[in-house]
Amino acid sequence: MTDAEAFEMDALWADFHRAVNMTSQELAAWLRVSGAGEEAERLPERAGPERGRGVLAILRKRQMDLTESDIDLMREVVDTVNNERAAGPREDRPEPDWRYQLMSLGHDPLRAG
Repeated sequence: MTDAEAFEMDALWADFHRAVNMTSQELAAWLRVSGAGEEAERLPERAGPERGRGVLAILRKRQMDLTESDIDLMREVVDTVNNERAAGPREDRPEPDWRYQLMSLGHDPLRAG
């Protein structure tokens, strides 16, 4: 990895951890609640949307252990959180739905400063 690539990775890591303001324990609990149902109770590790589970997996990793798909998801999450924060709740995505979508990615907008 070149110095430039390492710098870019460090910046993405920092951006991701700013965007994801929930702990891994909080996100895991939220995914279980938001995905509650018969299947989720039998398979709690499969609760919640796939992207949310991916974020949870990244939170449990060290930076040096990231895969290319982790890096792609990190970029996607940072972009989604930034775009949704800028757009805010709206008619097609009222406040509770908007907040819950962001929480499924590990971002609670009520915590953002």
